[in-house]
Amino acid sequence: MSAHLLASASPSVNINLNGLRSPSSALVILIALTLLSIAPSLLILLTGFTRIFIVLGLTRNALGLQNTPPNQVIAGLALFIALAIMSPVLSQINSVAVQPYLHGKINATQAIDKGEVPLKTWMLKQTRDTELSMFANSNHESIRHPMSLPMTVVIPAFVLSEVQTAFIIGFVIFLPFMIIDLVVASVLMSMGMFMLPPTLVSLPFKILLFVLVDGWSLVVHSLLVSFH
Repeated sequence: MSAHLLASASPSVNINLNGLRSPSSALVILIALTLLSIAPSLLILLTGFTRIFIVLGLTRNALGLQNTPPNQVIAGLALFIALAIMSPVLSQINSVAVQPYLHGKINATQAIDKGEVPLKTWMLKQTRDTELSMFANSNHESIRHPMSLPMTVVIPAFVLSEVQTAFIIGFVIFLPFMIIDLVVASVLMSMGMFMLPPTLVSLPFKILLFVLVDGWSLVVHSLLVSFH
């Protein structure tokens, strides 16, 4: 009888192994610091920053300007353009992975898997089949189902495609400025002014043409369209 009373009076302990708890603040801070430390690499490898920065740099070189605008301005402009382009993807990652993880609805592994889907989908849309096949074959993977490819295949193929696309856009931008250089050089040679550098004379005309056609807006608009 006494044993029965002791058993009924003892508190019962129920352990629910299926429940999830939200991560602690220390863990969230650790994850945030880790992401901040690798943020430059993520920016270059997982967004359109590389394409934008290369195109803006080639535009500056096509004008014949060495350090104007400076690299800091080009990098800052490329950063905010890349964030504007990536904002729908980042919002989707936040809604399907980050917020459910912070509220304890999914664990870290599930959050990574869910957050990888919209990012990989966007990256594959910008990746050329040639580069994707090259890296997939090197890893003995098939591209019949691109979404099943690991990120170790998608990321290098994406970056190489971005560089290739940037150089194609840069070639188109270089053409009108090259024509101006050729015309100015021909005029100077016909006038017998061999000692005067053609680039010195063509530079004001290139800047004037670029300003008249609102060149920076056209270049940025072309970049935005290229991602769609």
